[in-house]
Amino acid sequence: MNIKNFEFKAKVDNIEDYEYKLLKLNPVFKGTDHQKDTYFNVTKGRLKLREGNIENSLINYDRENINDSKQSDIILYQHEPNIALKNILTKQLGVKITVDKKRKIYFIDNVKFHFDLVDGLGTFIEVEAIDSNEQFTIEQLKEQCDKYFHYFGLNKLQLVDQSYSDLVEKK
Repeated sequence: MNIKNFEFKAKVDNIEDYEYKLLKLNPVFKGTDHQKDTYFNVTKGRLKLREGNIENSLINYDRENINDSKQSDIILYQHEPNIALKNILTKQLGVKITVDKKRKIYFIDNVKFHFDLVDGLGTFIEVEAIDSNEQFTIEQLKEQCDKYFHYFGLNKLQLVDQSYSDLVEKK
């Protein structure tokens, strides 16, 4: 499945305060997922295998490392958990890094909210305005993202320009 996505990630303290603020908007709670993202060595973009109790997918994505909300071009393959897929990818590509996190997942319409506790990094909010059916323009997705950036009262200094894999790799 090809997905257009506009997103931001912010490093925050007191993540519960931000979650409480979101709850005032009556989002749909999907659950708390313990996710292990294994990133593989690739020549272009990023390729990760997500293993969780809610989400299991192979995700290929391209995204600029900019300190702002940004577009991601994603190819998503959802699958039933099976160790053979990870073994094949590991054997053929090699593991670059693994990210371990606990993630609370909420939705309001097509906008997905993550409240993340990432091992070794701390707490983060991610907001993704998602289009998997060609219903929105990139400008509309950006507007949705910006709306929640302002709603949470975040500032540009809290924005994170890199993926969790880059941040874990630097540690």
